[in-house]
Amino acid sequence: MDLRNAAGVKVRAPARLHLGFLDLGGSLGRRFGSLGIALERPATEVTVRRSTTDAAEGPDSDRAARARDLVRDKLGIDGRFAIDVDAALPAHGGLGSGTQLALAVGVAVARLSGHDLSPRAVATVLGRGRRSAIGMEAFAAGGVILDGGKALAGPEASAPPPLLSRFPVPESWRILLVFDAAREGLSGPQETAAMATLPPFPAEQAAHLCHRMLLQALPALAAADADGFGSVIGHWQRVLGDHYAAAQGGGRFLSPQVAEAIAAIEAEGIPGVGQSSWGPTGFAIVDGEETAARLAATLRRRFASFTNLSFDCVRGNNQGADIIAL
Repeated sequence: MDLRNAAGVKVRAPARLHLGFLDLGGSLGRRFGSLGIALERPATEVTVRRSTTDAAEGPDSDRAARARDLVRDKLGIDGRFAIDVDAALPAHGGLGSGTQLALAVGVAVARLSGHDLSPRAVATVLGRGRRSAIGMEAFAAGGVILDGGKALAGPEASAPPPLLSRFPVPESWRILLVFDAAREGLSGPQETAAMATLPPFPAEQAAHLCHRMLLQALPALAAADADGFGSVIGHWQRVLGDHYAAAQGGGRFLSPQVAEAIAAIEAEGIPGVGQSSWGPTGFAIVDGEETAARLAATLRRRFASFTNLSFDCVRGNNQGADIIAL
């Protein structure tokens, strides 16, 4: 999209769920490997305009300004830009807030300056994608995304993980989100320290997870079988939750109250449940809008006394970010 003659650009970037890593050990030369889902909401919404002076306003405007300055410096751009963050994802909630905000600003600044770069190229400029490509691929085109993990050596070691597959989120599926406004997941130096202190991940466990992903989860996704897909996701989440437990207070979930809500969802026969990234956001993959809405209403009544919890029922996002010239 050529935006060199536009006065500005408005970007709406989708939240994403990061469902986990396939191989934390990297015994085959690639570490991590991730699966994620892009969501219709919540979303980051940013307006970037040409200006005579730099400005940044709105929630997380400091982070937005840093993304602008970094892209401008790396690409040798001379212009000035005013940023309005119209809506920001909850920070450190497991929804990809930092990557989506940085990409929204970075892509806008680059394209307004005549650099028609892909989201992956902008993410590389911004230093994003060090472990996972889920955020940049959610921005690029949405869907259910599988990446191939980070190369541990060779020329690809400095590149984001490659995209292996992208399926559309089935139209009938709904993602039930469980938010905890009282907690934040690990990020930055804390996340790096936590990853460094995790116990070794058994190669046989990684092989088992990859086997189920390739020959059970992805075929079920292709067939729009929510329970078949969800049974793999739920198992995967239990394995990873136990592995991460020491780094997040001793449990599979960062938030005990999110854990309680997820247990209630499982009791209704929904297998595809878990926590996105380090949380605290929990999720459930539900087939059918009416079923999901009814379950969300039941949870709101049951957990009404937990004022920190909230629930939403959303579709998947199958197109990625909206970029509109002004």
